[in-house]
Amino acid sequence: MARIYAHKKGKSGSTKPVRTSSPSWVRYSPEEVAQIALKLNKQGLTPSQVGLALRDTYGIPSVRLITGKPLVKILEDAGSKLDYPEDLMALMKRAVRIRKHLVTYKTDKHSGRGLSNTEMKILRLVKYYKKTGKIPKEWKYNPAKAALIVSGR
Repeated sequence: MARIYAHKKGKSGSTKPVRTSSPSWVRYSPEEVAQIALKLNKQGLTPSQVGLALRDTYGIPSVRLITGKPLVKILEDAGSKLDYPEDLMALMKRAVRIRKHLVTYKTDKHSGRGLSNTEMKILRLVKYYKKTGKIPKEWKYNPAKAALIVSGR
């Protein structure tokens, strides 16, 4: 697949092997995996950081294969719902950081283009999340509002 803003194909990334059941060498039960994930989340880790910790520390290759549901769903069921999806939050942080840079370096055209690209990604993602109901239909991206959201986290 081609890149969004660069007119080149790029290298394909690695893909997970296709599996439908939990690997036999995993020694944790679904309940134990959920408890560990909740414990890590209460320590302040984001869902992606929890997944990395489960993989690297506990040797759990895929939470979905073991428990039957995604990690975010497990955290939501336990009452630990995020206000905004993690990927949208990361893009907003990046946009706020670039805007702060552009205040100091007004003539940095490359960063200005990067900001434009990042905000377009945010708008596409917001459109998707409104459609799926993960954020309210009336929510709009505003750079000043994004700065407040990012600083509040």
